[in-house]
Amino acid sequence: MQQEYITHNFQPIYNEQSRILMLGTMPSPKSREAGFYYGHPRNRFWKVVPDVCGAPQPHTKEEKTAFALKYKIAVWDVLAGCEIKGADDSSIRNPVANDMDFILKHAPIQAVFTTGTKAAQLYKRYCLPKTGIDAVALPSTSPANCRMTYEELYEAYLVIKQYI
Repeated sequence: MQQEYITHNFQPIYNEQSRILMLGTMPSPKSREAGFYYGHPRNRFWKVVPDVCGAPQPHTKEEKTAFALKYKIAVWDVLAGCEIKGADDSSIRNPVANDMDFILKHAPIQAVFTTGTKAAQLYKRYCLPKTGIDAVALPSTSPANCRMTYEELYEAYLVIKQYI
């Protein structure tokens, strides 16, 4: 697979009640194909986060957006663009960060969480100096993170409950 420059093309999910900001790295090819965050059918984000919140699992883009807003969760990605090979975060070159003020100036965000190691590294390098808000690194919900069981993911994501 060849390195290609990808531009983030989803609007962030948030409103003026959003209290937590969940940041991935960049939409994967499957997410871009689906036109929505965590769009790979085997990505566990839209299962684990609702389970932690005690909510039914959303299936459509509309249900996922409504769920996130109801539970005061903003969803976006660290990067606005980068060179990447497929969905391989380790191949990211020339990253350009999203401007977190887009959300932070309009929502009372109390905590920032990253979904995966690369999102955490990129946030720390490119966003933290501007936001001054440390991010809590959560494990990736990607199917590539198959070494982590669903139960382990659930335990790790319980930390968001104190903000919803």
